[in-house]
Amino acid sequence: MNDAFGRPLGTDFSNVYAAGTLVLDGKPAAAFDWPAHYAREQAVFGAATPFYGWHYPPFFLFVAGLLALLPYTFALAIWQAVTFALYLVTVRAILTTSSGAARDDRLWLVLAIAFPAVFVNIAHGHNGFLNAALLGGALLMLDSRPALAGVLFGLIAYKPQFGLLIPLVLIATGRWRAFVAAGLTVAALTLLTLIAFGPEVWRAFFASTHLTRIEVLEAGGTGWHKIQSVFSMARMWGGGVPLAYAMQGTVTIALAAALIWLWRSGAAFALKAAALPIAAILATPYSLDYDFVVLAPALCFLVADGQARGFGEYEKSALALLWFMPLIARTVAKWTLIPLGVPAMALVLLLILRRAADDAGLFARWRPQPVK
Repeated sequence: MNDAFGRPLGTDFSNVYAAGTLVLDGKPAAAFDWPAHYAREQAVFGAATPFYGWHYPPFFLFVAGLLALLPYTFALAIWQAVTFALYLVTVRAILTTSSGAARDDRLWLVLAIAFPAVFVNIAHGHNGFLNAALLGGALLMLDSRPALAGVLFGLIAYKPQFGLLIPLVLIATGRWRAFVAAGLTVAALTLLTLIAFGPEVWRAFFASTHLTRIEVLEAGGTGWHKIQSVFSMARMWGGGVPLAYAMQGTVTIALAAALIWLWRSGAAFALKAAALPIAAILATPYSLDYDFVVLAPALCFLVADGQARGFGEYEKSALALLWFMPLIARTVAKWTLIPLGVPAMALVLLLILRRAADDAGLFARWRPQPVK
């Protein structure tokens, strides 16, 4: 169950499995007790195992408990295979629905599998495939099946830092069926956890968030070069915690304003759908390189739009950069103190806004009219 460095295979999946064994033992709240959780990781994977913390809301304990019914390596393989299949289905559905390219061109499959974020996610045994499937699927069905899209949005609550801007977009565009469905989904998950695990699990979760914020986010316990956010950039360059929060907050507010304008504009839906995953990652202070799998739906929407209407200046190069970036983001941040994901995502988002402004005719209004 361990690699050559003594770490569990699929490193971060070990915390999911350890939490699942605690659920099966009737001790779900212990997953949020760091010493108890670490003791379980050591019991399963050996005394030399590094600590991999459990920071998810109690919703995810249902998944962890189910996976812990299996032997570890089998559980890891099933988790990765099932979520990877969901990721591929979502990618194909976006391309097929938006442009029809996937019907007769298998290059999409090669690029979807070869996306560098895929390998980062597999190496960590993480949940990037599931996040991409939930967000991409919700965007794909938002207009045709809004209630189901809302359910998928609601399920993203297990990864709450990526849901900051989703309710804002739904409210700003009056998509009330999706908004209500998302809210009811979160409420149902909360009720189920209360019934299954009792209120103590929620008390333990909220108590653990204080330590998570201080040790993992503000002190960079995960490693600053792994965190791809404006917050981490400020901290890597010596900025204090208040300054880092101020910079991240400013960017998040700007992203919220940009999304409201974009989603309320007459721009093509593909542009709106592509902007949301990118903005969702940029808006949170805590996103890592394996989270870049969520960029796959954004890339698909932009490729579909480009194939349908043609690509603008620099757009192909920017998309190529965003596709390739996860391969080197961690290394670049380690040696230059610049989380490469931030400028790469910001560049693509600016190009999306530029094309949306062109769709809305803003550039035509700004250009001087010839004198008759």
